[in-house]
Amino acid sequence: MESLGTRQVYANPWMTVREDEIKRADGSSGIYGVVDKPDFALIIPLDGERVRLVEQFRYPIGLRRWEFPQGTAPDRADSGPLELARRELREETGLRAGRMIELGVLDVAPGMSSQRGRVFLATDLSEGFHEREHEEQDMRSAWFPRADFESMVSKGEISDAQSIAAYTLLLLHEHSQP
Repeated sequence: MESLGTRQVYANPWMTVREDEIKRADGSSGIYGVVDKPDFALIIPLDGERVRLVEQFRYPIGLRRWEFPQGTAPDRADSGPLELARRELREETGLRAGRMIELGVLDVAPGMSSQRGRVFLATDLSEGFHEREHEEQDMRSAWFPRADFESMVSKGEISDAQSIAAYTLLLLHEHSQP
């Protein structure tokens, strides 16, 4: 596909929506709607056989959901992924990680959004105070045995696609270790 032009149809500090005029490989024309959002970091805090999750109300689906700590910083788009991951972990859980390993990259919804996320494994953890943003004031954070996390996924209690995909990256990482 070739982009022939673009126009912004909506913008706020967290996202923009644009409509691109395109030319397809067969020469036909069309439009493509794209949601542009800053890249995010998702962190899997792992302490032995426990993972730390956060729970918050997700307005678009109208439900409270458990997921791994994750977030973006539109006002700090120049921050590196590792710095963003450390900040999100501290902000949402109060945890500080002595060791962070990047596990992989996730494309959230590549058919409609440019947003990508980097997944980090956080270990050698120490507890501290969270530094949540105003929008996160209803957030809770708790440790769960991995078996409980897997059961919650199986039962649909955890349905956050990024968290489930990130856990798969963790399993692949563990299987690749000698």
